[in-house]
Amino acid sequence: MAKQFPRLEAQHHAFIAKQHLFFTASAAASGHVNVSPRSTDMLRVVSDTAVLYLDRTGSSNETAAHLKADGRLTIMFCAVDGPPLIMRLYGRGRVIHRDSAEFAERLVSLFNGEAPLGARQMVHLDFDLVQTSCGYGVPLFDYRAERPQMDAWASAKGEEGIDAYWREKNQTSLDGFPTGLFDPPAEAAE
Repeated sequence: MAKQFPRLEAQHHAFIAKQHLFFTASAAASGHVNVSPRSTDMLRVVSDTAVLYLDRTGSSNETAAHLKADGRLTIMFCAVDGPPLIMRLYGRGRVIHRDSAEFAERLVSLFNGEAPLGARQMVHLDFDLVQTSCGYGVPLFDYRAERPQMDAWASAKGEEGIDAYWREKNQTSLDGFPTGLFDPPAEAAE
């Protein structure tokens, strides 16, 4: 049932383009494993061995903390409509700091220079294994729309409120690992 590939092939690109949801899974060497659902509207396929997503504010910042501590990251897509399929991308991720030149460059090249209010960073995944499996156990669902609550929440908070929220809720993980959210970008630290 499971098949493995060293990179995305044409059918994988087509599959990703049809998805509305993906999940990230990350962990440090100790502590809790984190799995987070995300909308594909902020996901971009960078190459046959790399993807990136614009990470919006959440109740925590577990993925960033785990990437800082360990670097392992898996992204999973599962078809909830159409033919059944699960696809995982296994590799190493890194955070692209929102104040970095790379963030600004990728925002222009991949997101038309526009970040939604509350975009806190980008997450880049270089992967060396693509694994597909049947997906027979995934229920069928109908996609209706993106939820409006994220934009409404960010708008109500405003930039200053979001910054305060990041400082209160997004600087450490559930297990106390630092997220690096307010670290200077790598090029500024050099």
